[in-house]
Amino acid sequence: MNFKNVTVAGSGVLGSQIAFQTAFHGYNVSVYDINDAALEKAKERLTGLKDTYATYFNDAKKAAEALERFTFSSNLKEAVKDADLIIEAIPELEKIKIKFYQDLATVAPEKTVFASNSSTMVPSQFAEYTGRPEKFLALHFANEVWKNNTAEVMGHPGTDKKYEQEVIDFAKSIGMIPLHILKEQPGYILNSLLVPFLSAGQALLAKGVADPETIDKTWMLATGAPLGPFAILDVVGLQTAYNIVATEAKHNPAVQPIADMLKTQFIDKGKMGKATGEGFYKYPNPAYLDPDFLKA
Repeated sequence: MNFKNVTVAGSGVLGSQIAFQTAFHGYNVSVYDINDAALEKAKERLTGLKDTYATYFNDAKKAAEALERFTFSSNLKEAVKDADLIIEAIPELEKIKIKFYQDLATVAPEKTVFASNSSTMVPSQFAEYTGRPEKFLALHFANEVWKNNTAEVMGHPGTDKKYEQEVIDFAKSIGMIPLHILKEQPGYILNSLLVPFLSAGQALLAKGVADPETIDKTWMLATGAPLGPFAILDVVGLQTAYNIVATEAKHNPAVQPIADMLKTQFIDKGKMGKATGEGFYKYPNPAYLDPDFLKA
């Protein structure tokens, strides 16, 4: 593996985490997003992550040095000009991803390997648009990557195994535990388990069966889990949750009430989850972290 320069396309909650995790382990990282306003928000997120990493790894020096390895651009050609690897973390909408890969194919160097962090879509949906299907695969991270350090690596039938191994090696080099997915699966392993769980919780709320705190409390008490579905949704971000449900609703109208609930009660009101200070809970002190939350 000869990766030195990595471009992360999409600087939202998870994109920023992927970028910092990569820079923290010594790589030069170019951060791309659609405009300068988005990049300014990215710089704020990355500055916040510096403190998170300094505390979690007890290494303020290494965290500060990571910030020095970033460059930022809203010009795709400029952002990818030196890239050995591009990790795409843009919104979970098929049309947007297709357009991105069509544009990327015209400006990326021949050497560049493309990896998608898509949560629910598979590489074969986009391979034909990349111009290099043999160098295209999925590399999926979990939220809060510094501690939830899974890296699911999944090719499509046309991916050259050489590049799958290079991405597995890269994942190891940035402190992740690579999990090799042997066959294309929407949602990989993690989201094949997680998305139905979160959907079940949202369905209970949309049907008026119980409120978010009661649903989370039930799950946490009965299983010993540290978080319930609505706490997890706040961490993931409600825009991502909405995009996933809205896409599913096109094929399964039964989930449309969940999409409507997320949009009208949360997204339209700016309640996007933990990142904005409010979602199903209010932050920085959500009820589920209260020592008395699980008591009678």
